[in-house]
Amino acid sequence: MAGPDRIMDRKVIHSGASLFREGDVGDRAYLVQEGVIEIVRRRADGTEVVLGEIGKGGIFGEMALVDDKPRMATARALTAATLLVVTRDQFKDKLDAADPFIRALLKIFVRNIRQISSQI
Repeated sequence: MAGPDRIMDRKVIHSGASLFREGDVGDRAYLVQEGVIEIVRRRADGTEVVLGEIGKGGIFGEMALVDDKPRMATARALTAATLLVVTRDQFKDKLDAADPFIRALLKIFVRNIRQISSQI
């Protein structure tokens, strides 16, 4: 099945596995079904700062799909996790169907988050 109603793929990862790294090209987002994902950013001095933890029902990786910019952080599993994969095409289909105001607002939110995170 193709198009926006296509069933999402499922990905199972083990604790400690990285899904993507800061600077990677983003071509998918993830919905957490089970487990915990840690989002970290590397400072200029090489130390890591934890930006957050994403648990069941959370989504991450979506910012790169909104603004087509590289990943601003690394995502790795704190525990074994089961994720649903949202491809760029699936995300774009849903975003294109949204109200133009909502699309613009989402882009502003992403830009603001990137600006704030760049100061960490």
